[in-house]
Amino acid sequence: MAWNDNNNKNPWAGSNQTPPELEEVIKDFKNKFDGFFNNKKSSGAGASKIPSSGGFKYILILVLLVWLLSGIYIIDPAEKGVVLRFGAFQEETSQGPHWHIPYPIETLNRINVEQIRTAEIGYRNVINGNRRFGGNVSSESLMLTKDENMIEAKFAVQYKINDVQAYLFNVANPDTTLRHVAESAIRQVVGQNTMDFILTEGRVSIADDIKEKSQSLLNRYKTGLLITTVNMQDAQPPEQVQSAFSDAVKAREDKQRLINEAQTYANDILPKSRGKAARMLEESKAYKSEVVSKSEGEASRFKQILAEYEKAPKVTRERLYRETMENVLATTSKVVVDSKANSMMYLPIDKLINARQANTQESSTQQNNQGGNVRDIFRNRGGR
Repeated sequence: MAWNDNNNKNPWAGSNQTPPELEEVIKDFKNKFDGFFNNKKSSGAGASKIPSSGGFKYILILVLLVWLLSGIYIIDPAEKGVVLRFGAFQEETSQGPHWHIPYPIETLNRINVEQIRTAEIGYRNVINGNRRFGGNVSSESLMLTKDENMIEAKFAVQYKINDVQAYLFNVANPDTTLRHVAESAIRQVVGQNTMDFILTEGRVSIADDIKEKSQSLLNRYKTGLLITTVNMQDAQPPEQVQSAFSDAVKAREDKQRLINEAQTYANDILPKSRGKAARMLEESKAYKSEVVSKSEGEASRFKQILAEYEKAPKVTRERLYRETMENVLATTSKVVVDSKANSMMYLPIDKLINARQANTQESSTQQNNQGGNVRDIFRNRGGR
């Protein structure tokens, strides 16, 4: 019958019945479902009937569906998923929804690759309630330095997983392996440095060396671990020698203080000494120029006198005599005596001597002022 017949109504609308095929399917499912869950009395025995094969089929389908749905999983952004099939590596999955064949065929391992883990070397943090206590582990913290001193060193090695497949399959206990590797590297680096260097300015460089050596060993073992930071938590001498070490530290501080004071004094005195030396050098150069110029002038004057003397020796001798007497008598006390007088005269010898000494001192003062300190030094050296 055409669909447009019966006033555009459903062909089965007139009888208000469902289609025959759908009705039979629903009835068949209902009978099988009732036959499995409803207990019916057997003829004369009262026991429930064994489920029919159709009921088992639907149960198996339901169980299979639930089993397949159990293979759906979601990986968080900070995680990596590793699927194992019968214990062997199958695949590695990243964040998002995924599906794998459910257990026991395949299993899923979730590995947090962003979590920062910490390996404590030389100590252990013990948490008691809300309080954290640091416990010392002497078997790990006691180490021998390059200068044969004992030191207690505590380190915190922070690391994370960067290769989940290597982390799961290459090494049996990767975290324990990292602890042993870090302890070995720490002992090696500490043994290559002196105690003073470790306790003072060497903390950062030592931590960097430990990180480099530890990561090199971990890469060689293919552990899949990446060291992010190495921190020196504490480093000090053992308690038995703490007092002696404190004295040594104080002595080192005193030494540094004296060095600083000496450097301050040197910074003050050296510029002054350099300035004084430069001044003396300039004065000596000036004195040299003065002496040379004076000597050259006297030599030139002597040559001129020589030329005049060769022309008129007697006149030149008389002039030189008069000039010399004029220079000598100009600075001395003079007593004029008439050669024709016969009376005895009093000569003031004491006054003449005092006047001569005063003139001598004045002449020396003038010479010192002209030549300066440098000329006195050269004269004294020449006198020696």
